[in-house]
Amino acid sequence: MKLEKLAILTGPMSHPLSLYLHIPFCISKCTYCAFNTYIRLEHLIPPFVEALQTELHCCAAGAGGRTVHTIFLGGGTPSLLQTEHLADILRTINLCFDVCTDVEVTLEANPNDLNQERLAAAFDAGINRLSIGVQSTQARDLRLFARRHDNDQVVQAVLDARQAGFDLVNLDLIYGVPEQGLRDWEQTLAEVLLLKPGHFSLYALSLEAGTPLQEWVARGEVAAPDDDLAAEQYELASEVLAAAGYQQYEISNWAFPGQECRHNLQYWRNLDWLGLGPGAHGHVAGTRTRTCLSPRKYIEAFSGGRERANYPATPATEEVVHLTRKEEISETLIMGLRLTEEGIGRAGFSRRFGEDVTDIFGDELRAHEKGGLLEIMRDRIRLRPEGRLLANQVFRDLV
Repeated sequence: MKLEKLAILTGPMSHPLSLYLHIPFCISKCTYCAFNTYIRLEHLIPPFVEALQTELHCCAAGAGGRTVHTIFLGGGTPSLLQTEHLADILRTINLCFDVCTDVEVTLEANPNDLNQERLAAAFDAGINRLSIGVQSTQARDLRLFARRHDNDQVVQAVLDARQAGFDLVNLDLIYGVPEQGLRDWEQTLAEVLLLKPGHFSLYALSLEAGTPLQEWVARGEVAAPDDDLAAEQYELASEVLAAAGYQQYEISNWAFPGQECRHNLQYWRNLDWLGLGPGAHGHVAGTRTRTCLSPRKYIEAFSGGRERANYPATPATEEVVHLTRKEEISETLIMGLRLTEEGIGRAGFSRRFGEDVTDIFGDELRAHEKGGLLEIMRDRIRLRPEGRLLANQVFRDLV
């Protein structure tokens, strides 16, 4: 389905639904990670999978027959699940929901959890897109992050994925790493480009409170990231990836044409997704949900069977927030402006909210246009290339 066609749909309820499934288990925890993840709880995986299947059943009736067009298994480390667990989850989704024939099903994976046999089985189960956490090809960076893989395992994982039938492969990378020079970053880009994946996601390192890396920097044991150098690395990546034929379609994402991540486009267009699993966030029909964080508490929530709850909440939901119209508008603008080419379609925005975007935020948008960060066009509003590194300045005025 073409991006420009999707962009003009009138609102969330006229568009297919997405599912995000949070798999919270890890063998070890990366030093930068602040996600809801747990180590040494692998014995809970079988009852967790059963609970997740029950939660899917709980949501099915409330979804009202809406078609599901993307499924994303994130974490955590979803690649820790056995293939039969993945197959059971996907069978349940197909039983409970009307799933598109061309559904995009993404599995986040660590390189060292993958081999040709497991990948072939995952592909046969219905997984058709991989998002592999590479982060860096530099041994020093991988040691700093406490990653479990090396660069040889990344190369082998991509080769095995292709052999197993995967045409859609994304590689995640992190820039702005302490003591990661511009030449180090250039080498990482050169090495991953040799693998020719269809998609790249590039993220600036963020020092999250309570993580080992943040504490090391606070104590002076590790150098603080250099924001100016990170900006140079971002600009270098933009140039290098463009020269290699990748199109930047979102602030942090590049893809060959036709290989954009449809699931993440659901977020950036502020459309509906169900968030299931411990700590997952969802957004359906103007309602935000968050499930409980603890895997044990999550499993216990479904110990009695298929209890009903007020959709999109389930028995494991801990937080429900009904958004105001103003909040929906702000979120739609902030997320949509991340789309570098598409931006905010003015006609679609007007159909969704009953007003042109410039009637609501005209002064703020025109000020950023004058400052060179935005361009206000007849059919859309989008960030200029110069505004991508300074997007938060724009977003603050739209909250």
